[in-house]
Amino acid sequence: MINDWEEGNNIEFKSLRKVIGKTSDVSSLSETCVCFANAQGGYIIVGIEDKDKQPPANQKINLSDINKLISRLRTLTDGVGIVHPEIHTHENGAEYFSIQILPSTRVIATTSTGKVLMRISDNCYAVKSEELTDLAAEKNAFQWELAVVQKVVLSQADAEQKSYFLFHIKKSDKVSDFIKDKTDEEILEHYQLVAPSGYLTNLGILWIGTSAQRARLSYPITFQYIVYNEREEKIRKKEWHFHLHNPMQLLLEIEKEAVELTYSTELSNGLFRNTLRNYPKEVIRELLINTIAHKRYTTSGDIFLEVYSDHVVFTNPGGLPLGISKNNILHERQRRNPHLIQILHDLKLMEGEGSGYDLIYEKLSLDAKPFPELESSYNKMSVSVYSNVVDEEALSVIDYVNKHYPLTQKEIISLGIIATMKKILSTQLSTALQLNQEDKLKYWIGNLLEQKIIIIRGKKKAAEYLLNPDLFSKAKLKLIPSLKTIEPYQLKLLVTEYLKYNGESKMTEIQEQLKEADVEDIRKMVYGMVKNGELSTTGGNKNRKYFLKKNK
Repeated sequence: MINDWEEGNNIEFKSLRKVIGKTSDVSSLSETCVCFANAQGGYIIVGIEDKDKQPPANQKINLSDINKLISRLRTLTDGVGIVHPEIHTHENGAEYFSIQILPSTRVIATTSTGKVLMRISDNCYAVKSEELTDLAAEKNAFQWELAVVQKVVLSQADAEQKSYFLFHIKKSDKVSDFIKDKTDEEILEHYQLVAPSGYLTNLGILWIGTSAQRARLSYPITFQYIVYNEREEKIRKKEWHFHLHNPMQLLLEIEKEAVELTYSTELSNGLFRNTLRNYPKEVIRELLINTIAHKRYTTSGDIFLEVYSDHVVFTNPGGLPLGISKNNILHERQRRNPHLIQILHDLKLMEGEGSGYDLIYEKLSLDAKPFPELESSYNKMSVSVYSNVVDEEALSVIDYVNKHYPLTQKEIISLGIIATMKKILSTQLSTALQLNQEDKLKYWIGNLLEQKIIIIRGKKKAAEYLLNPDLFSKAKLKLIPSLKTIEPYQLKLLVTEYLKYNGESKMTEIQEQLKEADVEDIRKMVYGMVKNGELSTTGGNKNRKYFLKKNK
């Protein structure tokens, strides 16, 4: 039974002593219930500390304790459905129990003290007062998939669309044989296309309904593909209406028509690749499918894909899910349409849960391109991707390393940032990787240091990462030296030589003449030389000038 729990996403494991007895904390458990209720529901497994452990040997569960716990939880929460308590026996003979938390479909769940919380990824997120409107909208969006509105029975569905869906599900290697061996109707029920009542859900209408049935969904949806020239004048427009296609057909139709997204750029022969796609195929696929998968289907508005001379913009109705922002999208996981996303994953149309932006960052890093720019509001979300290569030298470096060293996805993303920046502080790298703790950085650096692909200067917050010059001198990549990566003693010599021949100079004048060097490095070096008595100063703060100190 425990294996079934491990497969779920909305699962919380609790030890028995934290729920029942003198050391229990039922108040904390009630907050977990509210988190589940305000999201997509879930299960609380009591008697196991986490999914990787077993319940303690000889552990027994008393049914009266469960009943008291549920009664207590109901007094500590409002708008939370707590159902289906069940005692299970583990393989080791010990007992544990589960309770199910239903998603609150009509009200916002709270604790008895008025706290509003929501589950995002594996954590509870406190909802602020100004976010309550967003939460209400999200709750409607969460329930849209499984709602039955049109009272359409399976026999009234589009037979061709039903065959199309079942054929591709049974063909996919992402789908287990256990599911494939079910009857056609059981498969449709498994993917929530048919409700227990026998009627098609909104999700069912979207996938196997007729065009007329799709057109009667809450909001008619149109996908607009618009191309602009260099003066941002509209030169081509193509529209697709959702009610004419199921999501898979729609995606394939758009990819077929969007030829501008397949263009490539010619690069010099000195690089490993002569041509480079303006937009990696995997990035376009992932962002395109995201507009369909993460759309808020309870909000009116079209989906737009706008193609400009140097970038593309994907826009869809409804902002990012509550708790997700452009500053944490690499790490936080929240699914607005979980059943739709599961289908798209099983049909091999998108990456697994939460791995989409990891893939986008990886592919853009391999091509030395800028990371996507995200803008999100209550009404819409847009993602911009640029076609230019940040640094062609960085591209040659990344190419060489990727061909000669086995790198993980995290290492590729980190290398891409370091290669394009030439040199970066550990704090800056953590920010670029959306990490709130620097100690997590080691998991993203991985083996780059051990394999001597990069080197580190300094310690702790002053630590800097840069490419290892020894590795690339052996590779004979013919890189042009950059003052950004110059050794401190060499920078000191440059500052000394400049002041030797130019006399009294302002900080801005020194930085202008050594403009390829890092501005902050020059400032630190000059201040350090003043402190050590190697330089003298004249003038006030705004007009301060520096000159070499003359020996007596």
